[in-house]
Amino acid sequence: MTIRRTGFGILLLAMASSSAMAQGGDPPSRVARLNYLSGPVSFRPGSVEDWTDATLNYPLTTGDHLWADAGARAELHIGSTAIRMDSSTALSVLSLDDAVAQLSLTEGAIEVRLRFLQEGDTYEVDTPNASILLLRAGDYRIGVHGDDNLTVATVWGGEADIRAGGAEIPLNTGQSVRLTGQDTVAQEMGPAPMQDGFDQWCQTRERREAGLVSARYVPRETIGYEDLDQYGVWREDPRYGWVWVPQGVPAGWAPYHYGHWAWVEPWGWTWIDDAPWGFAPFHYGRWAFTTFGWAWAPGRMDAAMGAVLVRPVYAPALVAFVGGPGFAVGIGVGGGVGMAAWFPLGPGEVYRPAYAVSAMYVQNINIVNVTNVGVINMNAANVHYLNQSVRGAVMVVPHDAFVQSRRVSEVAVVVPPEQIARAQVIGSTAPMAPVRESVMGRPPGAGVVVHVPPQRLAERPVVVAHQPPPPPVSFASQERALQANGGRPLDQGQMNTLRRNAPAGNPAVRTSNPAGGGAPRSNPRPDQAQPSVNRPQNNDRPPSARPQTSPQPGQPAPARTNEVKPAEQKNAEAKPAEPQRNEKKAPPKKKGGEPTQKK
Repeated sequence: MTIRRTGFGILLLAMASSSAMAQGGDPPSRVARLNYLSGPVSFRPGSVEDWTDATLNYPLTTGDHLWADAGARAELHIGSTAIRMDSSTALSVLSLDDAVAQLSLTEGAIEVRLRFLQEGDTYEVDTPNASILLLRAGDYRIGVHGDDNLTVATVWGGEADIRAGGAEIPLNTGQSVRLTGQDTVAQEMGPAPMQDGFDQWCQTRERREAGLVSARYVPRETIGYEDLDQYGVWREDPRYGWVWVPQGVPAGWAPYHYGHWAWVEPWGWTWIDDAPWGFAPFHYGRWAFTTFGWAWAPGRMDAAMGAVLVRPVYAPALVAFVGGPGFAVGIGVGGGVGMAAWFPLGPGEVYRPAYAVSAMYVQNINIVNVTNVGVINMNAANVHYLNQSVRGAVMVVPHDAFVQSRRVSEVAVVVPPEQIARAQVIGSTAPMAPVRESVMGRPPGAGVVVHVPPQRLAERPVVVAHQPPPPPVSFASQERALQANGGRPLDQGQMNTLRRNAPAGNPAVRTSNPAGGGAPRSNPRPDQAQPSVNRPQNNDRPPSARPQTSPQPGQPAPARTNEVKPAEQKNAEAKPAEPQRNEKKAPPKKKGGEPTQKK
């Protein structure tokens, strides 16, 4: 990684591109944030078999699953990259770390708006008959009709490399490919299809991210920055620099009060905020009580820090937990044993993860907010915490309410200020073992009707260009070890011990062997992104219509047909209908910058 000295101290300019495993077991620096839900969207953590309602602001990582039911749509972000899901879409995270974002799409349609691709990074979308590698910043749509062994990939802007049926197929701006079959795959190349209701919705979502003021103060790779403009204002504070102040919050509002706790591996106890803007300010930066009220300080950054090259390090919750023998709460249990209590860390205060990490990881997760490396490395004893004495900053809840993921604002316990003053800081996590409700992120007996995807989608394997890590160890296998661990996440060695009894490999994937073998082509420089082709619109289709990808009777043949291997007869006989394609040629490629906005 690269470190540069600036007027504000030592600032991290680029994260290492190696995977988490290559960094001695450090967890990934990024997650996928679920930031928009419309209609019934369901979620399944990788370590359990049950589905639950998806939760806004939930951090997704390797092994997690999403299902957007009929009439539903969803959007998630991995840094500045937006991934948008259409109705009846099944999406899973096969692998997500500092260098790889690998998704499984077994049914439905997604759009990937890839704003930036760092040298050495991999973005891969795997379907039942193809593996699609996104090689440039750009705009991509991928659709799957799994029952027909059909994948349709469109590049509105950018470049993709497709592995299917033993062949390697390049796909450039303005092109679309239709792949049929499974072990033997036929391809039909053509121009990008007409725009449908899902494409129009994606454009609407994309426009709200254009020209955001918050991009001046935080890197675009700060997950959740895109919601700050709508829900708050930026002000300059003489002590902390530029800070963000939320608007429209209730009287007496304080950070980490409106939301719930969930157990998310490998980080452990993780804060899930209720607010639509509640991600970036709770997983990056620090909070301070200022003349403006509570304000979020993202950290000192010069112009270089605002570049997309920066990847801030995600944290599950930037708080300090308190307890100890001098902290008794009037809930019938003395000594603070039956409660959890915490307050937000303030500017300049070091976050020391409870999960196992390297010394370099501790520096990376703190360096923007604590620019003096010596302070990061010093002993944490006798630290005065800025927010512990702020009235209303400390939140206290009973043990059961905490581990059962109940909403904190509904179960909070009032604690006299003198008890708060005597509280001892005990670390960055609650010393409480999770239960099944902690992993599901919902209290018991919630009584919610959960829309579960068809079983055949869960059993449908996908073709992969890169072998993903094995599925997460089940929570049932971990539960006893977590109880013995005092609520701290298991380290890599403990996980490996549990994994020895798990099935080898990943039954949900099978490897694609492209002609000629070898690794995919290296990613070009991020400033070499190709422009996006203007999408022809088909406004007579309702927004809820499913994308159709096969030609109608009488439609002209695609621009080029190149059959890799004969398609399976059953697939050739069952092709879904497709709207008329626009035969207008794509505009010439331009140099520099991101793909142009779709019109």
